[in-house]
Amino acid sequence: MPPRLIRLHAVTKRYRMGDRWVDALRGISLAIAPGEFVALIGASGSGKSTLLHLVGGLDRPTTGEVWVDGTNLGQASEAALTAHRRARVGFIFQRFELLPRLSAWENVAAPLMFAGTAPAERRARAETLLAQVGLATRADHLPSQLSGGEQQRVAIARALVNRPAILLADEPTGNLDSATGAEIMALLNQLNREQGVTLLAVTHDPEVAAFARRVVRLKDGQIINDTLDGMPVEKLQVEG
Repeated sequence: MPPRLIRLHAVTKRYRMGDRWVDALRGISLAIAPGEFVALIGASGSGKSTLLHLVGGLDRPTTGEVWVDGTNLGQASEAALTAHRRARVGFIFQRFELLPRLSAWENVAAPLMFAGTAPAERRARAETLLAQVGLATRADHLPSQLSGGEQQRVAIARALVNRPAILLADEPTGNLDSATGAEIMALLNQLNREQGVTLLAVTHDPEVAAFARRVVRLKDGQIINDTLDGMPVEKLQVEG
């Protein structure tokens, strides 16, 4: 079997909402190899975004283990989680989350400031990434001067600027029309194939999930289906 970059074992996550507890994840176990493109699909409240947040080190499991590249995130220090988020993971959000007063290249370069990268290198790396996502001529434009699809391309370039091993995309096409959403998913698919970055994309849309080779379906905090190229992952593991 290939090595596992991401491994969740018997993971649960409980949240308190007012006077009651909500079980967002109920005993999730999942292993993902380097370079996989995995779509996490399910209705609102199925637990898919919670799973993504655990892998990204934005939250900790209530019980169980979340391992990423040899680090147990549930037991890691806050400093280790910060390092994980900065160096190992790139985040892409539904609402783009761009800083309105910064140009496209400045938004892309922003994470490099925290890493202490020299200003000239920050700009050079940002402009290279903007060219890769088809925005070479838009580097000096503010977010308000860009379309929704262009803003999401800037967000993708920003997610890649620290050269992460993993991209985590939470409803990356949720604020886009279907044609633009398809363009964004095709771009993510290209990045996965050409650069080997491991990609986890949360979606409720089967058309978006169809871009991924592996589809993990969640319902009520549990995995109910896991397929690779249309075949159950368990069967492929046995036959392999």
